[in-house]
Amino acid sequence: MTTNKGTATIIGGGIMGLASAYYLLKSGWKVTVLDKGDLSDNCSQGNAGMIVPSHFIPLAAPGMVAKGIKWMFDSRSPFYVKPSLDFSLISWGLKFMKAASPANVERAAPFLRDYHLLSKQLYEDIANEEGLNFGLEKKGILMLYKSAKAGEEEIHVGKDAQKLGLDVEMLSKEQVQAIEPDIKLDVAGAVHYHCDAHLYPTALFNQLLKNIKEKGATVVTNAEVTGYEISGGEVKSVNTTQGQYESDLVIMTGGTWLPQLAKLAGLSIPVMPGKGYSFMERNADHPIVHPALLIEARVAVTPMNGKVRFGGTMELAAVNDKINMNRVEGIVNAIPQYYPELEVAIPAKENIWYGFRPCSPDGLPYLGYSKKLKNLIVAGGHGMMGISLGPATGKVVAELANRTATAIDIKLYDPERYN
Repeated sequence: MTTNKGTATIIGGGIMGLASAYYLLKSGWKVTVLDKGDLSDNCSQGNAGMIVPSHFIPLAAPGMVAKGIKWMFDSRSPFYVKPSLDFSLISWGLKFMKAASPANVERAAPFLRDYHLLSKQLYEDIANEEGLNFGLEKKGILMLYKSAKAGEEEIHVGKDAQKLGLDVEMLSKEQVQAIEPDIKLDVAGAVHYHCDAHLYPTALFNQLLKNIKEKGATVVTNAEVTGYEISGGEVKSVNTTQGQYESDLVIMTGGTWLPQLAKLAGLSIPVMPGKGYSFMERNADHPIVHPALLIEARVAVTPMNGKVRFGGTMELAAVNDKINMNRVEGIVNAIPQYYPELEVAIPAKENIWYGFRPCSPDGLPYLGYSKKLKNLIVAGGHGMMGISLGPATGKVVAELANRTATAIDIKLYDPERYN
């Protein structure tokens, strides 16, 4: 039996919070998880379920600013920044533009590769545990492209991935059709990232929640953080609408609410909500075998739980509960361009999921101890890579808590790099 290391309060019950709880409990900590909602609608559940070592290029990459400006004038485009005089959006945008340089991308690539590969290995370990069967499949992901220009760009990235030691294969139109025998494809080719994998996020979330509760975690819902008791450079307690929680260690996750949680503690951690949509269709008449990203359309396609999930769009704007049907239409219209046999109707509003990815300006997560508050660990800002980076984040949080060496180098992820 592991000895009790101390008490930890985790703010946020998404994948980062649950994975942190999982590894802290394993190493002997007593854990309380606080969430402002009822855990039914967090961003971890409706996403594409992709584990993506292929995503070693951060969102803040050269060319994204120009694409973003072009796409702003198309209501069905995959990337959209809602024009606003909001200071936080302007400040975030200026930081994004500064970060979108070839030098920053090159510097980040090996760090992100190692982060994703660790997570993939940890998912394989977790999937061997009793009660944790969340549909993990290692079929890789296909980057499907239609145009020669997109193909050229994807092959270039694929070659960079190979230089980083990732298992990647360039496929001709015929080769990609051969590995998707049940459905007709209308593509020029694909880059197959054998290093990638996928899972069913809802099963992962529900099973992980059950697992940590069985291991003794206290999970408190509808507990919105209202402030902190801070003394001697430490967080003494977290104050919430459900009471006050004292502990030796505080882990701040919180998804898109991270900036507000940080501000209450006197920290500046910029994050913008990146709204995405998804919906499920049956995967029957022409079943899709491999998860895919439709490159020109920026649409994700994932077979899961006997169905197929289509998702996409990145809409940077304040958190809101409006479903923009133009953006959903953009996803629906893209599908038959790549899979001409699929006739997908525009889903009813009640069947459309949406969530907010917590996007940092440089496209890199925040992970590490606060310099200002010595018992505070920040783990957030993972953007579109939350599911992919969840287990590695949880493991590193536990290693930081136990003051042991971390399994990956986290120096690029300093949570106070914008303070």
